[in-house]
Amino acid sequence: MFKNTYFFWVLILIISIGCKTKTPITYTPQLIENHIPKETFKKSEIVVAASRFSQYVPSLAQKRVGLIANQGSVVYNSNNQKLVHLVDTLLSLKVNIVKVFSPEHGFRGTADAGELVQDEIDVQSGLKLVSLYGNNKKPKPEQLADLDVLIFDLQDVGVRFYTYISTLHYVMEAAAEQNIPLIVLDRPNPNSHYIDGPVLESKFKSFVGMHPVPVVYGMSIGEYAQMINGEKWLKNGIQCQLNVIKNLHYTHKSKYVLPVKPSPNLPNAKSINLYPSLCFFEGTNISCGRGTDKQFQLFGSPHLPEQIYVYQFTPQPNEGAKQPLFQGEICNGINLEMQPQLHQLNLKWLQDSYRNHPDQSTFFNDYFNTLAGNDLLKTQITSGISIDEIRNSWQPQLEIFKKMRSKYLLYP
Repeated sequence: MFKNTYFFWVLILIISIGCKTKTPITYTPQLIENHIPKETFKKSEIVVAASRFSQYVPSLAQKRVGLIANQGSVVYNSNNQKLVHLVDTLLSLKVNIVKVFSPEHGFRGTADAGELVQDEIDVQSGLKLVSLYGNNKKPKPEQLADLDVLIFDLQDVGVRFYTYISTLHYVMEAAAEQNIPLIVLDRPNPNSHYIDGPVLESKFKSFVGMHPVPVVYGMSIGEYAQMINGEKWLKNGIQCQLNVIKNLHYTHKSKYVLPVKPSPNLPNAKSINLYPSLCFFEGTNISCGRGTDKQFQLFGSPHLPEQIYVYQFTPQPNEGAKQPLFQGEICNGINLEMQPQLHQLNLKWLQDSYRNHPDQSTFFNDYFNTLAGNDLLKTQITSGISIDEIRNSWQPQLEIFKKMRSKYLLYP
């Protein structure tokens, strides 16, 4: 009797354990329809790679996943009406996300430019967040030790000093060193319709410019990843196991309006288009609207003459600008909200501001050459040569870049 009872309870225990053990999902073709949201988009509609679930989710089955993402990493739900964060979507598909790495501005995208972002736990998902900014721009081996694959999904704006491409570089380098595959979920570049600006010189390499590319490079972030790999720009020329998932129905001439602002101080399409030109003011004592609700849509300073610069604004602390330049001071400037779309860099605003500044010796700061990627542009502005001459000086290096770029394009 005791013997039979003993085996009875052993059997119950085995059944109980079996019932509580999660069966790993294997995404066979037959199960994809049940587990992965349908890609129900119009034939002419741009579909971001993150929404092409059938192209990458099956490969994540039984894998420990690390996701590089922020507030712009969103997809539409099955009804194409509501934006849902990619983290929440993948978790609902039973993808084993172990941790999320966040770039400058943090996972929710509210930190100032350059502000230290701390590691923490995401309240909504309970996932561990690892900052890839400050002293930890590159994932450490111990931070990758519990991962089988990395997924990169950040919304770039196609400008050299926008730091998400620098984060991409360090993620690719860490993945290559630890032999971890990297999936880049491509997204359209809202400034992909032109290529312009000086090409970075190597001695001015920094986190706001790591590669020999112009200020505006006309590539999606997936294409850019292929260029980093193909040109062997990673340390010691190593290359990572890279898989780029493409956007659908997208070309470099496509007009694409971002559904979510990519960072705190780029609130809309106008600011994104003006950003490549106005960001040069970050290397001067002119405000480009941080601390207002028109960031990168205006510029000005208390020092500019109000007879010429008649639009006035007063920067105050806000999301993304806790201590804005000229806080509480009335700035004289120009409002560019009605400016037609730019198809090249505008240097006139910079050149005119320098000419009209009452103390030109204080106009530039040490950051300007870092943004420009050389020390020539500052000299050209201060010497008063024409904008046409400045632009002509870029052309030889731009032609070399365009030839290199052509090898990595995924879209016409």
